[in-house]
Amino acid sequence: MKVLVTGGAGFIGSNLVHLLLRESPDMEITNVDKLTYAGNLENLADVGDSPRYRFIHADVADARAVARAFEHGFDAVIHLAAETHVDRSLEDAAPFLHTNIVGTQVLLEAARRHGVSRFIHISTDEVYGSAPAGVDFPESAPLHPSSPYAASKAAADLLVLSYVHTFHLPALILRCTNNFGPYQFPEKLIPLMIANAMEDRSLPVYGDGLQARDWLYVEDYCRAILLALGGGRDGEIYNVSAGRPRTNLEVIGALLDRLGKPHSLITFVEDRPGHDRRYALDSRKLREELGWAPQRSFEEALAATVDWNRSNAAWIERCRSGAYRSYYRRHYTQRKKTLTRWSVS
Repeated sequence: MKVLVTGGAGFIGSNLVHLLLRESPDMEITNVDKLTYAGNLENLADVGDSPRYRFIHADVADARAVARAFEHGFDAVIHLAAETHVDRSLEDAAPFLHTNIVGTQVLLEAARRHGVSRFIHISTDEVYGSAPAGVDFPESAPLHPSSPYAASKAAADLLVLSYVHTFHLPALILRCTNNFGPYQFPEKLIPLMIANAMEDRSLPVYGDGLQARDWLYVEDYCRAILLALGGGRDGEIYNVSAGRPRTNLEVIGALLDRLGKPHSLITFVEDRPGHDRRYALDSRKLREELGWAPQRSFEEALAATVDWNRSNAAWIERCRSGAYRSYYRRHYTQRKKTLTRWSVS
């Protein structure tokens, strides 16, 4: 099976590429990534020379580049490429509209023209907006996005469903809760707090820190994607949640305890505009239809994540400084004679 993974150099994408290559020996993976600030080929250094892996440096919103990529012939597309950081969308929404909406439409059209047999669109719980206390949103809940990021993902979801209805594209949508684990760019809550705590720097917490999120270990999410690839129903939406919500303060307290750092490092800062109070998903459809369940408890997953970040402090520093970009220059742009089989740019 030939699979196109978009955004494969990012956090979830790189973990997914590793899982697919490790557990699906019949798969050939092509990774299309624009390599924005959060795309890091160093995440995939150990598979870069695999005969079953190809990298293409391209923007998913570039129709010509995507068309050339599809000449390789794909059986399935797993679309993860996206701008995802809410705070950045509050500063400038334009990149989110470009990648998350235009990029999704370009990929859908290419998949339709080339007869792709499975298209998995990776969405987010944020399209539903803030969940009232005691309510876990089902897939049928109305969309009520609060940020430009969430609105762009909701728009992309509707585009996917329109291609299913009008063109009978065999597509489905996965909406997931907060992921955490190895290779997560240190602007997100857990890796940011770990990085700051390791340096004894203050840990800025929005508002009162009681915003509740449901936390899922990234490998568990990747396994849900793999199950959906093989057995998901066309036209369906599947929520993916661990069912273990915690407040931001609880999460930060747990990682400080794991690192042996004092809770006095926590500093409360002004809340961001439109900050959703609670995210919660009902994932019974996925569990009942595809037999999925998270394999790691929150405590096990957080311990593994803290330990990984502690053991990879140099990787974190390269991400923060931008030095990781030298990996691309060193391993790809200097290999002019072989670059053509990897890159369409």
